[in-house]
Amino acid sequence: MLDNNNRVINYLRLSITDRCNLRCIYCMPEEGISFIPHSQILSYEEMLHLVRLCVQNGIRKVRLTGGEPLVRKGIIKFIDGLSKIEGLEEIALTTNGVFLKDFASDLRNCGLCRINVSMDTLIPDRFFHITRRDLFHQVWEGIEEAESVGFNPIKINVVGIKGVNDDEILDFARLTFEKPFHVRFIELMPIGKVDSWSSRNFISTDEVLNLVKTLGKVTSINPGPLSGPSQRYVLEGAKGEIGLIGALSHHFCDHCNRLRLTADGSLKGCLFSDSEVDVKTPLRRGKDDKYLSDLIRNTILNKPKDHGLNEYKPRKCVRTMNRIGG
Repeated sequence: MLDNNNRVINYLRLSITDRCNLRCIYCMPEEGISFIPHSQILSYEEMLHLVRLCVQNGIRKVRLTGGEPLVRKGIIKFIDGLSKIEGLEEIALTTNGVFLKDFASDLRNCGLCRINVSMDTLIPDRFFHITRRDLFHQVWEGIEEAESVGFNPIKINVVGIKGVNDDEILDFARLTFEKPFHVRFIELMPIGKVDSWSSRNFISTDEVLNLVKTLGKVTSINPGPLSGPSQRYVLEGAKGEIGLIGALSHHFCDHCNRLRLTADGSLKGCLFSDSEVDVKTPLRRGKDDKYLSDLIRNTILNKPKDHGLNEYKPRKCVRTMNRIGG
């Protein structure tokens, strides 16, 4: 389906929980977090209902996010239900990897197509500093298990933070010579109320790409129709890829194909927009599918033209990332 700016909207990011078992310094404070009451979170049955309507309105790919999606009970059965929705072509999952070792085989067998693992460092002590949890080895074992059960490619999401992990950019890029991983470098974004963003710790994707080029010849790769905003590259002789997501330095709004559904039942046309459409309330009040479908269609049509950000004067949106869906 086309929005009012002639963009094809075919990708839904679905947050299934705001809970998380890490406390990453750029995402959530360590204490004092107010989680959404369970009664206000969409049930899996409600999510399946809304996803079916989204697919009827042109969505072809769903990515499950959180919080951390693997902390919610019953996720395997839920993914199996998603896989039975006619017209849905791809189901993906973004995880912090803490429970991935235990879930990898079941995820592979229930219809999940792709896995992204958020991992901002290859150094155990630094992992503790960034996430406030001593779980580096557990996450890495989860990645190895996902590889062993046949997930390919596995994407590694790295948020670059100057003075924190920028000295590891080349180490992450070198992983693509050893493994068929897709390592994606993501610019630090001003999300929610966490006061970790400043120009002093911001690394642009241009800086990252210039560093990666010191490892060898870099060739650009064209994205597929269901791909997200990543600019894709491959180093000569590498088994994997490099991806760059530059929300601040390289706006990709003119070809953004995403719609978001929060765990508490709000549709968002843009990650950075505070404009939301409540679909949970009419669903629970028994409104018919035409009414709900019209809400979805209007949200797609009125997707913001751009996110209103620039590299030097970012603004923070009201929700924290765990409440929006990563």
